[in-house]
Amino acid sequence: MAWEIHHRKGIWLPQIGWWLDAQARAERAFVSHAHGDHIARHKEVLCTPATARLLHARLPGRRAELTPPFGRAQALDFGTTATLHPAGHIVGSSQILLEHEEHGSLLYTGDFKLRPGLAAEPCTTPHADVLIMETTFGLPRYVFPPESETIARIIEFCQRAIADGITPVLLCYSLGKSQEVLRALAPANLPVMLHSETLRLTRICEQVGVSFPPYRDFDVNEVAGHIVICPPHSQGLLDRIPARRTAAITGWALDSGATYRLRCDTAFPLSDHAGFDDLITFVERVQPKRVLTVHGFTREFAQTLRSRGWDALAIGQGNQLEFKLSG
Repeated sequence: MAWEIHHRKGIWLPQIGWWLDAQARAERAFVSHAHGDHIARHKEVLCTPATARLLHARLPGRRAELTPPFGRAQALDFGTTATLHPAGHIVGSSQILLEHEEHGSLLYTGDFKLRPGLAAEPCTTPHADVLIMETTFGLPRYVFPPESETIARIIEFCQRAIADGITPVLLCYSLGKSQEVLRALAPANLPVMLHSETLRLTRICEQVGVSFPPYRDFDVNEVAGHIVICPPHSQGLLDRIPARRTAAITGWALDSGATYRLRCDTAFPLSDHAGFDDLITFVERVQPKRVLTVHGFTREFAQTLRSRGWDALAIGQGNQLEFKLSG
């Protein structure tokens, strides 16, 4: 008997009674990481200790929690074990490897990044019979330059702005990207101010083991000579900085017209997701019998895999709601 897999605002596994990254309240759900599009007020969650800590900060409330460390098998119902493996996306982000004597093994990646990061545990690639993977950047044009080069360009951008008497503002999501960029800025030895929400989440990341160079809360009266890190669309904060130069830090910077769409002066392609080449590498390392793609360029990447001899199917499309796998 194979895994029965349904896709409906998350992955539903009826044979074991668990959801994977459900977007609406569920009785029991694996939460891969604490970004807003992967969390909800579930009754019971399975996640890493770091993700649980961030969940409490972003979505307060009472819930039952299973929080095994990376690599330790957790018994679930119906003869299934779950083992969490680092996903490399943000601190605490995890993949889940489900193993059952009859169904075989299933690996769900959640959001992941194969390239080593500065503020997340290194991604691993356990073997599995079935692989459900995110394909945010599943087109060949999304191959990212070496991160060392991108970081050097970000630092140069900040140094030039400050030399010109202008405040460099780096637009980064408050959880994950901001902490990655903050750590990347350490060699510049320049003072950094953080948006209040970025500051709050950075302090929680420190509590779960991530170390950072010095930073402080945003203060418009002392902003001169500082780098400012804030979430995109923080117009209220931006309006308080009269002389500013903005840069979006995102994988979508590889797209033409990115600065126009993102409403910034420049953009740098630093992503916390796997690029196209790493998506291919990930599949080659996991060696699954079947691949299911969710999120992003699902159909295109599944077609790429089929052209390379893999059994692959896209399930992340709105017109494809349920799939039962057999054989």
